[in-house]
Amino acid sequence: MFLTISTTGSPERPATDLGFLLHKHPEKAQAFSTAHGTAHVFYPEASAERCTAALLLEVDPVALVRRGKGKGRGGAPDAALAQYVNDRPYAASSLLSVAMTTVFKSALNGACRAMPERAQEPLPLRIEVPALPARGGAELVRKLFGPLGWTRVDAVAVPLDEQFPEWGDSRYVRLVLEGELRLADALRQLYVLLPVLDDAKHYWVAPDEVDKLLRAGEGWLADHPEQRLITSRYLSRRWGLTRQAMERLELVRLAESDDLEVESVDNAVDETTDTEERPVPLAEQRRAAILEALRAAGASRVLDLGCGQGQLVQALLKDVRFTEIVGLDVSMRALTIASRRLKLDRMGERQAGRVTLRQGALTYTDKQLKGYDAAVLSEVIEHLDLPRLPALEYAVFGSARPRTVLVTTPNVEYNVRWETLPAGHVRHGDHRFEWTREEFRHWAGQVAGRHGYAVTFVPVGPDDPEVGPPTQMAVFTMTTADAASGGTDDTTKETKAAWPVPLAPCR
Repeated sequence: MFLTISTTGSPERPATDLGFLLHKHPEKAQAFSTAHGTAHVFYPEASAERCTAALLLEVDPVALVRRGKGKGRGGAPDAALAQYVNDRPYAASSLLSVAMTTVFKSALNGACRAMPERAQEPLPLRIEVPALPARGGAELVRKLFGPLGWTRVDAVAVPLDEQFPEWGDSRYVRLVLEGELRLADALRQLYVLLPVLDDAKHYWVAPDEVDKLLRAGEGWLADHPEQRLITSRYLSRRWGLTRQAMERLELVRLAESDDLEVESVDNAVDETTDTEERPVPLAEQRRAAILEALRAAGASRVLDLGCGQGQLVQALLKDVRFTEIVGLDVSMRALTIASRRLKLDRMGERQAGRVTLRQGALTYTDKQLKGYDAAVLSEVIEHLDLPRLPALEYAVFGSARPRTVLVTTPNVEYNVRWETLPAGHVRHGDHRFEWTREEFRHWAGQVAGRHGYAVTFVPVGPDDPEVGPPTQMAVFTMTTADAASGGTDDTTKETKAAWPVPLAPCR
Protein backbone atom coordinates (compact mmCIF):
# COMPACT_ATOMS: atom_id res chain seq x y z
CA MET A 1 0.00 0.00 0.00
CA PHE A 2 1.31 3.38 -0.97
CA LEU A 3 0.39 6.99 -0.16
CA THR A 4 2.19 10.24 -0.92
CA ILE A 5 1.67 13.71 0.55
CA SER A 6 3.22 16.65 -1.27
CA THR A 7 3.35 20.39 -0.68
CA THR A 8 5.03 23.41 -2.22
CA GLY A 9 6.76 26.35 -0.61
CA SER A 10 9.19 29.23 -0.91
CA PRO A 11 12.53 30.15 0.69
CA GLU A 12 10.59 32.13 3.33
CA ARG A 13 8.15 29.27 4.01
CA PRO A 14 9.98 26.15 2.78
CA ALA A 15 8.05 23.08 1.76
CA THR A 16 10.29 21.01 4.03
CA ASP A 17 8.21 22.30 6.95
CA LEU A 18 6.15 19.23 6.07
CA GLY A 19 8.78 17.21 7.95
CA PHE A 20 8.08 19.16 11.15
CA LEU A 21 4.32 18.75 10.76
CA LEU A 22 4.59 14.99 10.18
CA HIS A 23 7.29 14.62 12.86
CA LYS A 24 9.44 12.72 10.34
CA HIS A 25 12.81 14.08 9.22
CA PRO A 26 13.15 14.44 5.42
CA GLU A 27 16.75 13.15 5.49
CA LYS A 28 15.81 9.86 7.12
CA ALA A 29 13.99 6.71 6.05
CA GLN A 30 12.15 5.29 9.03
CA ALA A 31 10.37 1.99 9.65
CA PHE A 32 7.56 1.30 12.13
CA SER A 33 6.12 -2.02 13.20
CA THR A 34 2.34 -2.47 12.89
CA ALA A 35 0.06 -5.40 13.70
CA HIS A 36 0.06 -6.59 10.10
CA GLY A 37 3.46 -5.60 8.74
CA THR A 38 5.94 -2.73 8.51
CA ALA A 39 5.24 0.89 7.68
CA HIS A 40 8.02 2.88 5.99
CA VAL A 41 8.20 6.68 5.79
CA PHE A 42 10.62 8.37 3.41
CA TYR A 43 10.89 11.50 1.27
CA PRO A 44 11.34 11.02 -2.51
CA GLU A 45 11.94 14.78 -2.77
CA ALA A 46 12.67 17.47 -0.20
CA SER A 47 13.49 21.05 -1.17
CA ALA A 48 12.28 24.49 -0.23
CA GLU A 49 10.11 24.56 -3.36
CA ARG A 50 8.58 21.05 -3.13
CA CYS A 51 8.51 18.28 -0.58
CA THR A 52 6.90 14.84 -0.77
CA ALA A 53 6.46 12.37 2.07
CA ALA A 54 5.65 8.76 1.23
CA LEU A 55 4.04 6.09 3.39
CA LEU A 56 4.63 2.53 2.25
CA LEU A 57 2.93 -0.28 4.14
CA GLU A 58 4.37 -3.74 3.64
CA VAL A 59 1.65 -6.16 4.73
CA ASP A 60 2.68 -9.55 6.03
CA PRO A 61 0.04 -11.92 4.57
CA VAL A 62 0.90 -14.61 7.11
CA ALA A 63 0.34 -12.17 9.99
CA LEU A 64 -2.90 -11.09 8.33
CA VAL A 65 -4.15 -14.68 8.34
CA ARG A 66 -3.02 -15.38 11.88
CA ARG A 67 -4.72 -12.25 13.21
CA GLY A 68 -8.22 -13.16 12.13
CA LYS A 69 -7.73 -14.67 8.68
CA GLY A 70 -7.58 -11.27 7.10
CA LYS A 71 -11.06 -10.17 8.06
CA GLY A 72 -13.17 -9.16 10.98
CA ARG A 73 -16.93 -9.34 11.27
CA GLY A 74 -18.11 -7.43 8.22
CA GLY A 75 -14.46 -7.32 7.25
CA ALA A 76 -12.46 -7.65 4.08
CA PRO A 77 -14.50 -9.77 1.65
CA ASP A 78 -11.61 -10.37 -0.73
CA ALA A 79 -9.54 -12.02 1.97
CA ALA A 80 -12.21 -14.71 2.20
CA LEU A 81 -11.47 -15.78 -1.39
CA ALA A 82 -7.98 -16.95 -0.49
CA GLN A 83 -5.94 -16.65 2.65
CA TYR A 84 -2.67 -15.63 1.07
CA VAL A 85 -3.54 -14.41 -2.44
CA ASN A 86 -5.65 -11.25 -2.37
CA ASP A 87 -5.39 -7.48 -2.74
CA ARG A 88 -4.81 -6.72 0.96
CA PRO A 89 -1.07 -6.04 0.65
CA TYR A 90 -1.55 -3.61 -2.25
CA ALA A 91 -4.87 -1.73 -2.16
CA ALA A 92 -5.39 1.07 0.36
CA SER A 93 -7.79 0.01 3.10
CA SER A 94 -8.36 0.13 6.84
CA LEU A 95 -4.87 -1.39 7.18
CA LEU A 96 -3.42 1.83 5.80
CA SER A 97 -5.69 3.92 8.05
CA VAL A 98 -4.39 2.10 11.12
CA ALA A 99 -0.82 2.55 9.90
CA MET A 100 -1.46 6.30 9.57
CA THR A 101 -2.53 6.50 13.24
CA THR A 102 0.69 4.69 14.20
CA VAL A 103 3.05 6.75 12.06
CA PHE A 104 1.34 10.16 11.88
CA LYS A 105 -0.46 10.27 15.24
CA SER A 106 0.68 13.78 16.20
CA ALA A 107 -0.06 15.14 12.73
CA LEU A 108 -3.58 13.64 12.85
CA ASN A 109 -4.15 15.50 16.11
CA GLY A 110 -2.87 18.75 14.62
CA ALA A 111 -0.03 18.92 17.14
CA CYS A 112 3.40 20.36 16.34
CA ARG A 113 5.53 21.84 19.10
CA ALA A 114 8.12 23.18 16.70
CA MET A 115 5.59 24.99 14.47
CA PRO A 116 2.20 25.22 16.21
CA GLU A 117 1.00 28.10 14.03
CA ARG A 118 2.00 26.30 10.83
CA ALA A 119 0.05 23.22 11.93
CA GLN A 120 -3.14 25.30 12.07
CA GLU A 121 -2.64 26.89 8.65
CA PRO A 122 -3.89 25.51 5.31
CA LEU A 123 -1.14 24.11 3.10
CA PRO A 124 -1.11 23.58 -0.67
CA LEU A 125 -1.42 19.80 -0.62
CA ARG A 126 -1.35 17.06 -3.22
CA ILE A 127 -2.22 13.56 -2.00
CA GLU A 128 -1.98 10.53 -4.22
CA VAL A 129 -3.17 6.96 -3.62
CA PRO A 130 -2.30 4.82 -6.65
CA ALA A 131 -4.54 1.86 -5.77
CA LEU A 132 -7.75 2.54 -3.87
CA PRO A 133 -10.64 0.05 -3.84
CA ALA A 134 -13.86 2.00 -4.39
CA ARG A 135 -17.16 0.18 -3.98
CA GLY A 136 -19.33 2.70 -5.75
CA GLY A 137 -16.77 3.68 -8.35
CA ALA A 138 -15.10 6.95 -9.20
CA GLU A 139 -18.39 8.83 -8.83
CA LEU A 140 -18.64 7.88 -5.14
CA VAL A 141 -15.04 8.98 -4.59
CA ARG A 142 -15.93 12.42 -5.94
CA LYS A 143 -19.09 12.57 -3.78
CA LEU A 144 -17.08 11.81 -0.67
CA PHE A 145 -14.08 14.10 -1.19
CA GLY A 146 -15.76 16.82 -3.29
CA PRO A 147 -17.54 18.64 -0.41
CA LEU A 148 -14.39 18.70 1.76
CA GLY A 149 -12.61 21.70 0.27
CA TRP A 150 -10.43 20.01 -2.38
CA THR A 151 -10.12 21.98 -5.62
CA ARG A 152 -9.28 18.82 -7.54
CA VAL A 153 -10.63 15.33 -6.91
CA ASP A 154 -9.29 13.10 -9.65
CA ALA A 155 -10.44 9.47 -9.46
CA VAL A 156 -9.40 7.44 -12.50
CA ALA A 157 -10.64 3.88 -12.76
CA VAL A 158 -7.94 1.24 -13.13
CA PRO A 159 -8.68 -1.21 -15.98
CA LEU A 160 -8.84 -4.92 -15.20
CA ASP A 161 -6.15 -5.51 -17.82
CA GLU A 162 -4.68 -2.85 -20.07
CA GLN A 163 -4.06 -5.51 -22.73
CA PHE A 164 -7.78 -6.37 -22.81
CA PRO A 165 -9.73 -3.08 -22.56
CA GLU A 166 -12.95 -4.88 -23.45
CA TRP A 167 -12.86 -6.45 -19.99
CA GLY A 168 -13.69 -3.07 -18.55
CA ASP A 169 -12.59 -1.38 -15.36
CA SER A 170 -11.74 -2.89 -12.01
CA ARG A 171 -13.16 -1.64 -8.70
CA TYR A 172 -9.87 0.23 -8.06
CA VAL A 173 -9.14 3.87 -8.76
CA ARG A 174 -6.05 6.06 -8.79
CA LEU A 175 -6.86 8.97 -6.51
CA VAL A 176 -5.30 12.43 -6.67
CA LEU A 177 -6.42 15.21 -4.32
CA GLU A 178 -5.27 18.81 -4.61
CA GLY A 179 -6.24 21.83 -2.55
CA GLU A 180 -5.38 24.05 0.40
CA LEU A 181 -6.27 22.30 3.66
CA ARG A 182 -4.80 21.86 7.09
CA LEU A 183 -2.64 18.76 7.08
CA ALA A 184 -4.52 17.34 10.10
CA ASP A 185 -7.87 17.73 8.30
CA ALA A 186 -6.57 15.98 5.18
CA LEU A 187 -5.18 13.05 7.19
CA ARG A 188 -8.41 12.66 9.18
CA GLN A 189 -10.44 12.57 5.99
CA LEU A 190 -8.23 9.83 4.60
CA TYR A 191 -8.35 7.92 7.89
CA VAL A 192 -12.15 7.74 7.68
CA LEU A 193 -12.77 7.52 3.95
CA LEU A 194 -10.21 4.88 2.93
CA PRO A 195 -12.08 2.06 4.73
CA VAL A 196 -15.41 3.61 3.74
CA LEU A 197 -14.54 3.34 0.05
CA ASP A 198 -13.16 -0.16 0.54
CA ASP A 199 -16.43 -0.90 2.43
CA ALA A 200 -14.60 -3.29 4.74
CA LYS A 201 -12.49 -3.38 7.85
CA HIS A 202 -9.87 -5.91 8.80
CA TYR A 203 -10.80 -5.86 12.48
CA TRP A 204 -13.85 -6.18 14.69
CA VAL A 205 -15.80 -2.91 14.95
CA ALA A 206 -16.34 -2.26 18.67
CA PRO A 207 -18.36 0.56 20.30
CA ASP A 208 -15.22 2.70 20.71
CA GLU A 209 -15.17 3.06 16.91
CA VAL A 210 -17.95 5.63 17.29
CA ASP A 211 -15.62 7.87 19.30
CA LYS A 212 -12.85 7.38 16.74
CA LEU A 213 -15.18 8.35 13.92
CA LEU A 214 -16.38 11.49 15.68
CA ARG A 215 -12.84 12.58 16.55
CA ALA A 216 -11.62 12.09 13.00
CA GLY A 217 -14.80 13.61 11.52
CA GLU A 218 -14.68 16.75 13.65
CA GLY A 219 -15.31 19.82 11.55
CA TRP A 220 -16.49 18.07 8.39
CA LEU A 221 -18.60 14.95 8.96
CA ALA A 222 -21.60 16.56 10.71
CA ASP A 223 -22.49 18.58 7.56
CA HIS A 224 -21.34 16.09 4.92
CA PRO A 225 -24.13 15.27 2.42
CA GLU A 226 -23.09 11.58 2.46
CA GLN A 227 -22.94 11.44 6.25
CA ARG A 228 -25.23 8.40 6.57
CA LEU A 229 -23.30 6.33 4.02
CA ILE A 230 -19.94 7.27 5.59
CA THR A 231 -21.13 6.44 9.09
CA SER A 232 -22.76 3.16 8.13
CA ARG A 233 -19.79 1.88 6.14
CA TYR A 234 -17.18 3.04 8.64
CA LEU A 235 -19.02 1.14 11.39
CA SER A 236 -19.40 -1.96 9.20
CA ARG A 237 -23.18 -1.45 9.00
CA ARG A 238 -23.68 -2.18 12.68
CA TRP A 239 -27.04 -0.47 13.03
CA GLY A 240 -26.86 0.23 16.76
CA LEU A 241 -23.48 1.95 16.47
CA THR A 242 -24.54 3.81 13.33
CA ARG A 243 -27.64 5.18 15.04
CA GLN A 244 -25.57 6.26 18.06
CA ALA A 245 -23.08 8.05 15.82
CA MET A 246 -25.82 9.76 13.79
CA GLU A 247 -27.51 11.05 16.95
CA ARG A 248 -24.24 12.49 18.25
CA LEU A 249 -23.45 14.06 14.87
CA GLU A 250 -26.85 15.75 14.88
CA LEU A 251 -26.01 17.28 18.26
CA VAL A 252 -22.74 18.55 16.80
CA ARG A 253 -24.57 20.06 13.83
CA LEU A 254 -27.12 21.80 16.06
CA ALA A 255 -24.39 23.15 18.32
CA GLU A 256 -22.37 24.48 15.39
CA SER A 257 -25.42 26.14 13.81
CA ASP A 258 -26.02 28.12 17.02
CA ASP A 259 -22.31 28.64 17.78
CA LEU A 260 -22.63 26.70 21.04
CA GLU A 261 -20.75 23.94 22.80
CA VAL A 262 -22.18 20.45 22.34
CA GLU A 263 -22.53 20.09 26.12
CA SER A 264 -24.82 23.12 26.26
CA VAL A 265 -27.12 21.56 23.66
CA ASP A 266 -27.11 18.06 25.11
CA ASN A 267 -28.17 19.20 28.54
CA ALA A 268 -31.33 17.16 29.05
CA VAL A 269 -29.69 15.05 31.75
CA ASP A 270 -28.41 16.72 34.89
CA GLU A 271 -25.41 14.71 36.00
CA THR A 272 -25.32 16.33 39.42
CA THR A 273 -27.01 14.60 42.31
CA ASP A 274 -30.56 15.87 42.67
CA THR A 275 -32.68 14.63 45.55
CA GLU A 276 -35.46 17.15 44.98
CA GLU A 277 -38.81 15.49 44.36
CA ARG A 278 -40.12 16.51 40.96
CA PRO A 279 -43.65 16.30 39.55
CA VAL A 280 -44.42 13.16 37.57
CA PRO A 281 -44.79 14.09 33.87
CA LEU A 282 -48.35 14.01 32.58
CA ALA A 283 -47.40 11.40 29.95
CA GLU A 284 -46.28 9.04 32.71
CA GLN A 285 -49.45 9.70 34.71
CA ARG A 286 -51.49 8.95 31.60
CA ARG A 287 -49.71 5.62 30.97
CA ALA A 288 -50.13 4.68 34.64
CA ALA A 289 -53.89 5.37 34.46
CA ILE A 290 -54.19 3.31 31.28
CA LEU A 291 -52.29 0.37 32.79
CA GLU A 292 -54.44 0.48 35.91
CA ALA A 293 -57.65 0.46 33.83
CA LEU A 294 -56.41 -2.45 31.68
CA ARG A 295 -55.53 -4.49 34.77
CA ALA A 296 -58.92 -3.72 36.32
CA ALA A 297 -60.59 -4.96 33.11
CA GLY A 298 -58.60 -8.20 33.23
CA ALA A 299 -57.24 -7.61 29.73
CA SER A 300 -54.36 -9.72 28.44
CA ARG A 301 -54.54 -9.13 24.66
CA VAL A 302 -54.27 -5.40 23.99
CA LEU A 303 -54.34 -3.13 20.93
CA ASP A 304 -52.46 0.19 21.12
CA LEU A 305 -54.15 2.08 18.29
CA GLY A 306 -52.05 5.03 17.20
CA CYS A 307 -49.07 3.69 19.12
CA GLY A 308 -46.70 6.44 17.92
CA GLN A 309 -43.15 5.86 19.11
CA GLY A 310 -44.07 2.90 21.33
CA GLN A 311 -43.96 4.34 24.85
CA LEU A 312 -47.17 2.58 25.94
CA VAL A 313 -46.17 -0.67 24.21
CA GLN A 314 -42.91 -0.55 26.14
CA ALA A 315 -44.80 -0.11 29.41
CA LEU A 316 -47.18 -2.98 28.58
CA LEU A 317 -44.27 -5.32 27.86
CA LYS A 318 -43.00 -4.86 31.41
CA ASP A 319 -46.15 -6.53 32.80
CA VAL A 320 -46.34 -10.27 32.06
CA ARG A 321 -50.13 -10.30 32.34
CA PHE A 322 -50.29 -8.66 28.92
CA THR A 323 -49.56 -11.69 26.75
CA GLU A 324 -50.22 -10.16 23.31
CA ILE A 325 -49.65 -6.52 22.40
CA VAL A 326 -50.25 -5.01 18.97
CA GLY A 327 -49.03 -1.49 18.18
CA LEU A 328 -50.74 0.07 15.15
CA ASP A 329 -49.84 3.39 13.54
CA VAL A 330 -50.16 4.95 10.11
CA SER A 331 -46.62 6.40 10.27
CA MET A 332 -43.79 4.05 9.28
CA ARG A 333 -41.31 6.54 10.73
CA ALA A 334 -43.02 6.30 14.12
CA LEU A 335 -43.05 2.50 13.91
CA THR A 336 -39.35 2.48 13.08
CA ILE A 337 -38.62 4.61 16.15
CA ALA A 338 -40.84 2.33 18.23
CA SER A 339 -38.90 -0.70 17.01
CA ARG A 340 -35.63 0.95 18.08
CA ARG A 341 -37.09 1.93 21.45
CA LEU A 342 -38.24 -1.65 22.09
CA LYS A 343 -34.96 -3.08 20.70
CA LEU A 344 -36.91 -5.71 18.79
CA ASP A 345 -33.81 -6.84 16.91
CA ARG A 346 -32.16 -7.83 20.21
CA MET A 347 -35.24 -9.00 22.09
CA GLY A 348 -35.48 -12.62 23.22
CA GLU A 349 -37.73 -14.93 21.21
CA ARG A 350 -40.35 -15.34 23.96
CA GLN A 351 -40.55 -11.61 24.65
CA ALA A 352 -40.63 -10.75 20.94
CA GLY A 353 -43.51 -13.17 20.49
CA ARG A 354 -45.67 -10.94 22.71
CA VAL A 355 -45.46 -7.81 20.58
CA THR A 356 -46.33 -6.89 16.99
CA LEU A 357 -45.94 -3.51 15.29
CA ARG A 358 -48.17 -2.93 12.26
CA GLN A 359 -48.88 -0.10 9.87
CA GLY A 360 -52.52 0.76 9.43
CA ALA A 361 -55.06 3.59 9.40
CA LEU A 362 -57.53 3.80 12.26
CA THR A 363 -60.30 5.01 9.96
CA TYR A 364 -60.45 1.68 8.08
CA THR A 365 -61.80 -1.63 9.33
CA ASP A 366 -59.32 -4.47 9.77
CA LYS A 367 -60.45 -8.04 10.47
CA GLN A 368 -57.12 -8.80 12.15
CA LEU A 369 -58.01 -6.40 14.97
CA LYS A 370 -61.05 -8.38 16.05
CA GLY A 371 -61.16 -10.51 19.17
CA TYR A 372 -58.89 -8.52 21.49
CA ASP A 373 -59.63 -7.90 25.13
CA ALA A 374 -58.92 -4.19 25.03
CA ALA A 375 -57.97 -1.31 22.74
CA VAL A 376 -56.30 1.95 23.73
CA LEU A 377 -56.64 5.26 21.88
CA SER A 378 -54.28 7.46 23.85
CA GLU A 379 -54.14 11.07 22.64
CA VAL A 380 -55.33 10.00 19.19
CA ILE A 381 -58.83 11.29 18.40
CA GLU A 382 -57.83 14.97 18.58
CA HIS A 383 -55.43 14.41 15.65
CA LEU A 384 -58.31 13.52 13.30
CA ASP A 385 -60.48 15.95 11.38
CA LEU A 386 -63.96 15.89 12.88
CA PRO A 387 -65.64 14.53 9.69
CA ARG A 388 -63.37 11.45 9.89
CA LEU A 389 -64.16 10.68 13.51
CA PRO A 390 -67.25 8.55 12.70
CA ALA A 391 -65.06 6.30 10.52
CA LEU A 392 -62.69 5.71 13.44
CA GLU A 393 -65.69 5.12 15.71
CA TYR A 394 -67.05 2.37 13.46
CA ALA A 395 -63.63 0.78 12.83
CA VAL A 396 -63.01 0.41 16.57
CA PHE A 397 -66.44 0.07 18.22
CA GLY A 398 -68.44 -1.33 15.32
CA SER A 399 -65.92 -3.65 13.62
CA ALA A 400 -63.02 -4.58 15.93
CA ARG A 401 -65.26 -4.51 19.04
CA PRO A 402 -62.81 -5.19 21.87
CA ARG A 403 -64.46 -5.81 25.24
CA THR A 404 -62.82 -2.69 26.71
CA VAL A 405 -61.84 0.56 24.96
CA LEU A 406 -59.84 3.32 26.64
CA VAL A 407 -59.83 6.80 25.07
CA THR A 408 -57.76 9.68 26.45
CA THR A 409 -57.81 13.23 25.11
CA PRO A 410 -56.84 16.71 26.38
CA ASN A 411 -59.28 18.68 28.47
CA VAL A 412 -59.32 22.09 26.80
CA GLU A 413 -60.65 23.74 29.96
CA TYR A 414 -57.34 22.99 31.70
CA ASN A 415 -55.35 24.91 29.08
CA VAL A 416 -55.68 28.12 31.10
CA ARG A 417 -53.41 26.51 33.71
CA TRP A 418 -50.55 26.18 31.18
CA GLU A 419 -48.62 29.42 31.66
CA THR A 420 -46.64 28.97 28.44
CA LEU A 421 -49.69 28.24 26.25
CA PRO A 422 -51.11 31.38 24.59
CA ALA A 423 -54.84 31.89 25.01
CA GLY A 424 -56.91 30.21 22.31
CA HIS A 425 -54.11 27.86 21.21
CA VAL A 426 -54.28 24.07 21.29
CA ARG A 427 -51.53 22.07 23.03
CA HIS A 428 -50.07 20.60 19.84
CA GLY A 429 -49.89 22.03 16.35
CA ASP A 430 -51.46 18.89 14.85
CA HIS A 431 -54.53 18.89 17.13
CA ARG A 432 -57.66 19.40 15.03
CA PHE A 433 -59.77 20.04 18.12
CA GLU A 434 -59.69 19.88 21.90
CA TRP A 435 -62.89 19.24 23.83
CA THR A 436 -64.32 20.41 27.12
CA ARG A 437 -65.37 17.78 29.63
CA GLU A 438 -68.99 18.20 28.60
CA GLU A 439 -68.22 17.82 24.89
CA PHE A 440 -66.13 14.70 25.48
CA ARG A 441 -68.80 13.13 27.69
CA HIS A 442 -71.46 13.90 25.08
CA TRP A 443 -69.44 12.25 22.29
CA ALA A 444 -68.49 9.23 24.40
CA GLY A 445 -72.07 8.72 25.57
CA GLN A 446 -73.36 8.71 21.99
CA VAL A 447 -70.66 6.23 20.90
CA ALA A 448 -71.40 3.91 23.81
CA GLY A 449 -75.15 3.99 23.12
CA ARG A 450 -74.76 3.24 19.43
CA HIS A 451 -72.44 0.27 19.86
CA GLY A 452 -73.57 -1.45 23.04
CA TYR A 453 -71.02 -0.17 25.53
CA ALA A 454 -71.25 1.38 28.96
CA VAL A 455 -68.87 4.29 29.63
CA THR A 456 -67.30 5.78 32.72
CA PHE A 457 -64.90 8.70 33.01
CA VAL A 458 -61.56 8.90 34.85
CA PRO A 459 -59.54 12.09 35.49
CA VAL A 460 -55.84 11.87 34.66
CA GLY A 461 -53.48 14.26 36.38
CA PRO A 462 -54.30 16.83 39.06
CA ASP A 463 -58.08 17.34 39.17
CA ASP A 464 -58.48 21.10 39.41
CA PRO A 465 -61.75 22.02 41.21
CA GLU A 466 -62.49 24.73 38.63
CA VAL A 467 -61.28 23.41 35.28
CA GLY A 468 -60.88 19.68 35.89
CA PRO A 469 -57.90 17.43 35.02
CA PRO A 470 -55.42 18.07 32.17
CA THR A 471 -56.36 14.76 30.54
CA GLN A 472 -59.75 13.06 30.47
CA MET A 473 -60.17 9.32 29.95
CA ALA A 474 -63.29 7.41 28.92
CA VAL A 475 -63.47 3.71 29.81
CA PHE A 476 -65.87 1.88 27.47
CA THR A 477 -67.00 -1.57 28.61
CA MET A 478 -69.07 -3.83 26.39
CA THR A 479 -72.46 -4.57 27.92
CA THR A 480 -73.08 -8.04 29.34
CA ALA A 481 -75.36 -9.17 26.50
CA ASP A 482 -72.91 -8.19 23.77
CA ALA A 483 -69.93 -9.61 25.66
CA ALA A 484 -71.68 -12.94 26.10
CA SER A 485 -72.38 -13.14 22.37
CA GLY A 486 -68.69 -12.75 21.59
CA GLY A 487 -68.98 -9.10 20.66
CA THR A 488 -70.78 -9.59 17.34
CA ASP A 489 -72.01 -6.38 15.85
CA ASP A 490 -75.81 -6.36 15.44
CA THR A 491 -75.89 -2.58 15.13
CA THR A 492 -73.89 -2.14 11.93
CA LYS A 493 -76.74 -0.96 9.75
CA GLU A 494 -78.09 1.30 12.44
CA THR A 495 -74.65 2.80 13.05
CA LYS A 496 -74.01 3.52 9.39
CA ALA A 497 -77.43 5.07 9.02
CA ALA A 498 -76.69 7.40 11.91
CA TRP A 499 -73.71 9.02 10.14
CA PRO A 500 -72.73 11.78 10.04
CA VAL A 501 -73.00 12.20 13.79
CA PRO A 502 -73.43 15.78 14.99
CA LEU A 503 -70.41 16.73 17.05
CA ALA A 504 -69.43 19.66 19.21
CA PRO A 505 -67.62 22.46 17.37
CA CYS A 506 -63.84 22.30 17.27
CA ARG A 507 -61.79 24.88 19.12
